[in-house]
Amino acid sequence: MYSNLNIMISLSTFLAIPGPASIVLIVVVVLLLFGGRKIPELMRGLGSGIKEFKDATKEDEDPNKIEDKK
Repeated sequence: MYSNLNIMISLSTFLAIPGPASIVLIVVVVLLLFGGRKIPELMRGLGSGIKEFKDATKEDEDPNKIEDKK
């Protein structure tokens, strides 16, 4: 039991500090899960989602735009 706890603590420390090793591990896991052909499509979807989120937050921040629409 103690060795499992020790492994979990060292793994969480390894992943908590962003560095080259953790980035490589994340990239390998993503490649194994999705494959090389699916990655560009996932990135496009992520980019469009971020763009929509930014546009939505800009609408909420500018009260003049909301009043003009009414």
